[in-house]
Amino acid sequence: MSDHLPIMASPVSFGARLASSQAFVALFSDGMKLVEETAAYLDGPGRTESKQLERTAALSYATESMRLTTRLMQLASWLLLHRAVNEGEMSLDQANREKTKVKLGMADPADPETLKLLPERLVELIDRSLKLQDQVRRLDATIHAPVPEPAPAANPLERQIGLLKAAFERDGE
Repeated sequence: MSDHLPIMASPVSFGARLASSQAFVALFSDGMKLVEETAAYLDGPGRTESKQLERTAALSYATESMRLTTRLMQLASWLLLHRAVNEGEMSLDQANREKTKVKLGMADPADPETLKLLPERLVELIDRSLKLQDQVRRLDATIHAPVPEPAPAANPLERQIGLLKAAFERDGE
């Protein structure tokens, strides 16, 4: 009977697998769709609606639409960066270095009283963008979690030495 020590493979990077998963593909699709919807709204119906608002509401509209646009551009940058990883155009390490330029910080939600002044469609887009940001932040934390270093391989002689020590200690009892 021979004892074979298992060969320790390096740990699987869950993050790398997650970046190429269906969950990411769906998130990417939803995120880009939200970017397009928002741009279409702000350039079309949103522009018309903003002109009909009172001065205070119009100022709030401008502020919140700017915050929305900035948030979505940061999210789109993150999504595009990780799609490049998914498609083999860059490594996860490269994406990790590049993503430092992307700001995924928690956005302060708008004051509920301010949101009451805004058109319903803009409020809905803001809400969806905040949910997307939360999903991306969670995925980012998972994808870029440090991979634990594998434990050093045990010296194959250690077990044999331990058995010999144990045998001689029993004899000396």
